[in-house]
Amino acid sequence: MPSVEIILSGLASDRATGSLRLGKAGAIYLTDGRVTYAESAAAPRLEDLLAACRGISAHAVRQARQSATEDLRGGEPPVAAPQILGGDRLLAQGLLTRGELEFCVLSTVLDASYFLLESTGHRPRFRRGERHWLGPQWYFDAAGLLRECKRRKAQLEQTWPSAELDTLPVVPRRRIAAQRVVLSSLQWEVLVGADSTATPADLARKLGRPAYSVLLAVRQLASRGLLRVPEPDAAAAPAAQDPLPRRTRGATEIPAAGTGSLATPASLPGATGDPTDVNLLIRLRNALEALT
Repeated sequence: MPSVEIILSGLASDRATGSLRLGKAGAIYLTDGRVTYAESAAAPRLEDLLAACRGISAHAVRQARQSATEDLRGGEPPVAAPQILGGDRLLAQGLLTRGELEFCVLSTVLDASYFLLESTGHRPRFRRGERHWLGPQWYFDAAGLLRECKRRKAQLEQTWPSAELDTLPVVPRRRIAAQRVVLSSLQWEVLVGADSTATPADLARKLGRPAYSVLLAVRQLASRGLLRVPEPDAAAAPAAQDPLPRRTRGATEIPAAGTGSLATPASLPGATGDPTDVNLLIRLRNALEALT
């Protein structure tokens, strides 16, 4: 099965218009081969970002979405865009400016695309002509979008090379070695919002922040020793060395260098293991310690 990246590049070359659906993972919307919107189950929705950053009520967004969806279903075929799309309705109501809407769409698409391109186990299906209720607000070149997603992945790996923290609850350390730390505003929000049960995805929805930004903040905090991280896998630990040979009563031989056999040099007297010899060694040790 071809990857999402290959399919998206092919649709861009064909200047396709429609939605590339990846099951429950989400969907990518294209207009004339350019990406206009993307939504992922692993990232907050546009409604969440608008409510958190711009103070727009979820009810107002739902109304605009419902009206635009009814126009898409009951009006002309989806190939012909409706006259009033969801984004235009939000602008007409004065809930936000066009610049604010474009910024939120930009953040949402970059965020969702990163997770969609990394998703596996879903059979991609392209629905030709299907449009998003919001309407085209920003056009993304597919090749540029793919490059940005690769850059973000490299940035995460450079910050913290393991993805194990991406799905585990964020647990701050109660004590740290440093006397002082300097945090960004997002890092502070993550530490304050972490309750030892919320994962980075949960915190992103709770804070109304892009999921990728929260992931990056979590890895940055872990690299600075501010979060508890999983213990290394025991299977990855180095193998234990062979145990030392056990002493036996009677003569004890000393292994010769470079051989696995046991040999006793002629110049070295054999140890007997007699309690008298042990007591003598103890007295000698005590005498040497007294001299020092």
